[in-house]
Amino acid sequence: MIPLDALPAVDAALNATSALLLTVGFVAIRRRRVGLHRACMVAAFTTSVAFLVCYLTYHAHVGTTRFMGEGWVRPVYFTILGTHTVLAAAVAPLAVVTLTLAARARFARHARLARWTLPVWLYVSVTGVAVYVLLYRVYAPATAPKVASPNTAAAARDTSGGGRPPALGSSIGP
Repeated sequence: MIPLDALPAVDAALNATSALLLTVGFVAIRRRRVGLHRACMVAAFTTSVAFLVCYLTYHAHVGTTRFMGEGWVRPVYFTILGTHTVLAAAVAPLAVVTLTLAARARFARHARLARWTLPVWLYVSVTGVAVYVLLYRVYAPATAPKVASPNTAAAARDTSGGGRPPALGSSIGP
């Protein structure tokens, strides 16, 4: 089983994989390699569904993660996140309808809708990776150390107030 704290990285990998599959699928259809196109698009959809399962699982257990960046990067991050979120909500029905049209051999309608679906889906996949990098790598929230260092072990044994200097007017010891 994948540890809960690894799911954001798994999500980023799934988004990157989806972006790669979408790109290869697009190039394949341009070269009239229909079988490869079909395989890539079904795999991209499957990868996106796996992403959604991991994303919902993680956030059901952890909740939200606060963005720690400051200054000019905050509006940049929230602009990326906002457009990513709105378009991600649109991708789900667009992808389902686009794939359904192809499965029913309604290729003219499929191609017309795919002209909208592909760029939106690709944008969502790429910005999903960008959000991960900004939120969990570049501006990652500080976490407590998992392994006690000699200093934290000594502070735990300290009975004088947890390693802090005594407050004014207080006495040290018995």
